[in-house]
Amino acid sequence: MVASEVRTLASRSAQAAKEIEGLIGASVSLIEQGSEEVIAAGSTMNEIVDAVKRVTDIMLDIAAASDEQSRGIVQVSQAISEMDKVTQQNASLVEEASAAAASLEEQAARLTQAVDAFHLQDTGATMRSSFL
Repeated sequence: MVASEVRTLASRSAQAAKEIEGLIGASVSLIEQGSEEVIAAGSTMNEIVDAVKRVTDIMLDIAAASDEQSRGIVQVSQAISEMDKVTQQNASLVEEASAAAASLEEQAARLTQAVDAFHLQDTGATMRSSFL
């Protein structure tokens, strides 16, 4: 009877060893699969990091371009302000020139009236000879 129990025990041990071998094989397979997935995840993470770096570079380029455009807008605004000042000065000069022209016209009219008072009639050759 002991021999039959030993055989049964040996048979069960052999069966358990086969099950353990199968479980170990399945575990190794799962570990290999998990390792491949970790490698794939690492690769995906590297791609994400690279994409973030590219986006960061693009954002820096956009920020630099925006800053440059902002400076350009400030320069244009200053130029427009300067042009406005010059236009106002020109308008003032035009008013002054207009007033001066009107004053000169008035003075010319008065001079014409004054000269008309001294208008002499031509008496011919006798007048001319008296001035010579």
